[in-house]
Amino acid sequence: MATIKDVAKKAGVSVATVSRAINDKGYVHEDTRKLIDEAIRELNYKPNEVARSLFNKKSRLIGLILPDIRNPFFPELARGVEDEMQAHGFRLIIGNADEQLDKEIDYIETFKLNNVIGLISASTNAVLSQYKSLSFPLVLLDRTSEEHPSVHADGYAGGRLAARELVNRGSSRITLLKGPVEFQTARDRFKGAVDELYSANVEFDVMTTASFAFQEAEYWAKELFEKYPDTDGVIASNDVVAAAIIHEAHRVGKKMPEELQIIGFDDIPFSQFLYPALSTIRQPAYDMGREAAKLLIKQINGEKLESKRIQLPVQFIERQTTRKGDHHD
Repeated sequence: MATIKDVAKKAGVSVATVSRAINDKGYVHEDTRKLIDEAIRELNYKPNEVARSLFNKKSRLIGLILPDIRNPFFPELARGVEDEMQAHGFRLIIGNADEQLDKEIDYIETFKLNNVIGLISASTNAVLSQYKSLSFPLVLLDRTSEEHPSVHADGYAGGRLAARELVNRGSSRITLLKGPVEFQTARDRFKGAVDELYSANVEFDVMTTASFAFQEAEYWAKELFEKYPDTDGVIASNDVVAAAIIHEAHRVGKKMPEELQIIGFDDIPFSQFLYPALSTIRQPAYDMGREAAKLLIKQINGEKLESKRIQLPVQFIERQTTRKGDHHD
């Protein structure tokens, strides 16, 4: 990888001159600037963003905190953020917090040290005091907040839709897996499902799951069939948990969708490759990421936000863990 010294040598000038040209600080003769630009192109030189930020007291770096990068939903969010940021000349630093408070705090401090000029967080701990004292703009992604701009999907509508589809397709003993209570998005999904099930006068049970993470999914799937062996319909807290339930259903001999119907939440990429393929509520993860990036860029540029809270629609994706319904809404 080419360095600033390589550029200076090829252009026949000093490192200081190259630095002035790159950072547009101080006088550089037009002919000299052309030589430097030509050397940069030929060497494919990429300026060190951290070094530039220290020189300019301003960077083009953006921080992104994800709660669990092993869940395919979150890389899809990140891809949307990254594509929008790159289109506007920004660069992304990603921190995977693993749903751990200490790791999240470390990443916030790392972002500060690297002179990021904005932060997007899909964090588990979005009410941290560290967020309240940031000197740069913050946008919450797949989370909601009254204090900060946020982008999320319509969880309430998603919960109602999942419940409606199970009822329409013949499930009458439904188990609802409630996601982490600290997330407004999880509470919205739960409330939507409960409201729909009550209005349909359908029997249902509730299991509370403490996170959306991979490592606990198998445990919850086993607990589900131990507690509610006669359940004939499951609304999972997300697709990862739904995948574990499909695996456990095979193990205990449940036929899907004849004896057991399952609906997930998110529509992560591997959902369609499960056996049977998972019916789910699709959150537009990529679009959510792009919208969060747009909100942050507007704040960085000092533009007025038309809306601080963006809610995107969800949709039911029909696959093989549900039977054919009488009708679709």
